[in-house]
Amino acid sequence: MRITGLACDFINDGARNWPIVRVYTDAGLTGIGEAYPVGPDKAVAETVRYFQDWLVGFDPLDGERVWHELYAGSRFPTGSVITAAISGVDQALWDIKGKVLDTPVYQLLGGKVRDRVRVYQSAHGRTPQALGADARRLVETYGYTALKIGPFRPDGDADPWGTQLDTAERRMAAVRGAVGDAVDIGVDAHAKLLEPARALEMAERIRAFRPFFFEEPVRPEQFAPLAKLAQQCPIPIATGECLYTKFEFQQLLATGAADIIQPDVCVTGGLTELKKIAALAEAHYVSVAPHNPLGPLATAVNVHFAAAAPNFLILEYHADDTGVRAEVLDEPMRLEDGYLAIPERPGLGVDLTEGILEKYPYAPWRRGRPTRADGMLAYI
Repeated sequence: MRITGLACDFINDGARNWPIVRVYTDAGLTGIGEAYPVGPDKAVAETVRYFQDWLVGFDPLDGERVWHELYAGSRFPTGSVITAAISGVDQALWDIKGKVLDTPVYQLLGGKVRDRVRVYQSAHGRTPQALGADARRLVETYGYTALKIGPFRPDGDADPWGTQLDTAERRMAAVRGAVGDAVDIGVDAHAKLLEPARALEMAERIRAFRPFFFEEPVRPEQFAPLAKLAQQCPIPIATGECLYTKFEFQQLLATGAADIIQPDVCVTGGLTELKKIAALAEAHYVSVAPHNPLGPLATAVNVHFAAAAPNFLILEYHADDTGVRAEVLDEPMRLEDGYLAIPERPGLGVDLTEGILEKYPYAPWRRGRPTRADGMLAYI
């Protein structure tokens, strides 16, 4: 069996584009995967198409060989665009291998260590009261045992620091009051801060509400400042959604800067690389809570990883029961009491709904443009 072609098209959910990768073979089998829309979304798709000439004729079962061909063949250490493209191709190869061997991907990753996968969803609200109400709705509707919130007021980048601290405390208090003590609450600062001292000050303000983790409390470009914070922070530190490959995660883990890592299977190099990253983390007594903000296909890939990873903690998730998300897969993931069922069909256990790529095509988008009080662009 040989690879005969690659394709990458988009599903637009009304807010962003999900790059869907397909790998074709001369046996009539097609594998599917999801890459990350890192900003210049079309660059990811063009990179996948560029890789086609490299891979035609390769055996799709030689996933490690293909991964090395794309990574080493790119010459320079890869950035987000190339690694996102590799990620989508790699996922599709795992899908093909599972279909050829007539077994779910999680079996190829080592087999199950758990029977279901715990997930969380982010609550939203402009005011603490609205945030608390949304948190309660999510718990009551889906049975989540964990949620995540942002500590900052939407569009609050221009607020004085003291106001931002008060806001974080009030938002956390509202959610804890709404869902009770049995629900875990993660806090995502979204890498908006530069100074570890400020992040520590915020952690102290919200520690009484027992946060599950403090995600990206400072910028992710350097690990030493994060490690400085981790040594003093009373809340577990989570980070890693902006990192690529085992090489960057090895540096992060060596500094002791994270209690929980959050690699994204759509940008860090696919399942082949994610399995290695998780093993590195396990050796450092660090848990894995994958970053998963994209589509239902990415969720399915993550569920197979989570099923087989001993140090998996929890998976970010968006309920797939409404809108575009409800239409993407031929058999949507099953959520019950805050846990996802593990697909048992061969490969990734899911396929795209016929015509979905044509129904929701690419549309231009960019993130918002938050500004500080002095007019400077804030971190997004």
